Amino acid sequence: MPMKTPESVLKKEAAQKKQADAKAAAAAEAEKKAETDIVKFKANSKKYDEEYEAAQKEAIENRRKAKASGGFYVPAEPKVALVIRIRGIIGVHPKAKRVMQLFRLRQLNNATFVKLNEATIRMLRLIEPYVTYGYPTRSTIQKLILKRGFGKLNNQRIPLGENTVVEEGLGKLGICCVADLINEIYTVGPNFKQANNFLWPMKLSNPKGGFSSKTKLLHFLEGGEAGARGEEINKLVKKMI
Repeated sequence: MPMKTPESVLKKEAAQKKQADAKAAAAAEAEKKAETDIVKFKANSKKYDEEYEAAQKEAIENRRKAKASGGFYVPAEPKVALVIRIRGIIGVHPKAKRVMQLFRLRQLNNATFVKLNEATIRMLRLIEPYVTYGYPTRSTIQKLILKRGFGKLNNQRIPLGENTVVEEGLGKLGICCVADLINEIYTVGPNFKQANNFLWPMKLSNPKGGFSSKTKLLHFLEGGEAGARGEEINKLVKKMI
């Protein structure tokens, strides 16, 4: 007569099977989600590209119309600035130091995005001797995030190599992939603050040839490096990525 399997063993086997089934179901669900996400993220990226191209074409058309009618085309005011710290801690005024801490510019060559409004413009003017800033193009924002972007998860610096990093940090806000993040920063969307805080301050390299100790002290308009440089910030970023 065959021995009866102990009830404890049967319970253990049943529990193990349940766990294995749950694990297999979770893996299948994760694989299905990954496939769906790839399609969704590609569609989002394509949509943002089309929106940007349409906006560029509209701006060109408006400029042509204004020129044809003898008028002037006034583009929309920039919404976001890229700020790069170009001087160290020596000789920094306490008020300027507080502003740079607020903008998370704690180290030389740190770069962060700042939403432009009356208050932040005043703060940028206060720290002009220690930083340079301007208006990044969508392409510049994309390159910075893809090449130098790190996300903040549980106070840890995580590379943005996978869309899952963005989804884990900002998914509840509808920002689920790198394309969503780039679009939120560029358009200064409703969740810009959370998206910007999720991004770790970007560490850039010294530009080729470096900054001269003399030109660092001069304003950009005087032939130096500091202060506002408008769209010329994009040329500098190319040298520092």
